[in-house]
Amino acid sequence: MTVRVKICGVTLPEDAEAAASMGADMIGLNFYPKSPRFLELSRAREVRAAAGSRVAVVGVFVNAPRETIADYLGELRLDMIQFHGDEPEELLEGWPVPVVRALRLRPGERFDASASARASYLLVDTFHPALYGGTGRARSFSELAGANLSRVIISGGLTPDNVAEAAALRPYAVDAASGVESAPGVKDHQKLRRFIENAKSSR
Repeated sequence: MTVRVKICGVTLPEDAEAAASMGADMIGLNFYPKSPRFLELSRAREVRAAAGSRVAVVGVFVNAPRETIADYLGELRLDMIQFHGDEPEELLEGWPVPVVRALRLRPGERFDASASARASYLLVDTFHPALYGGTGRARSFSELAGANLSRVIISGGLTPDNVAEAAALRPYAVDAASGVESAPGVKDHQKLRRFIENAKSSR
């Protein structure tokens, strides 16, 4: 099976439609207020409607209360929940959908495939001292070579030009936000198409 593709930080219905029609498997909606890709609930409803059932819709949260996450989960019929902050492990339990735990690795930090056993999937992102995701900082793929990536989503600085290298490691999925944009939260449809095609054609 080819690698799955997640397009994160989708803020516009037309970008959700484009991602779905081009073959993306997941889109991420960002509910972290300090993010340039933050979505108010009203716009999130529009994006969710445009996505329909063609892609899995992932709600991305940073240190949000359980009650808030539960409200969004029900309101938007989220297919997955992504925890991208410093949440306690207990918060990952008790959800009716798969959960993703983001690991923000510093340069040279070793990846532990057994981390966060309570999560369905691990998202490997690049550490930034002031940002939670969407940094655009590329990473070395060598630190992931040889690891069991069957439940890993590779993120952090992926673009149409380097995604094939990441996909060749056979992760569960690859993830892009800034690498397929013309501006924060606005997807470049040409880059989007190239990213998805390059990821899916990797061997």
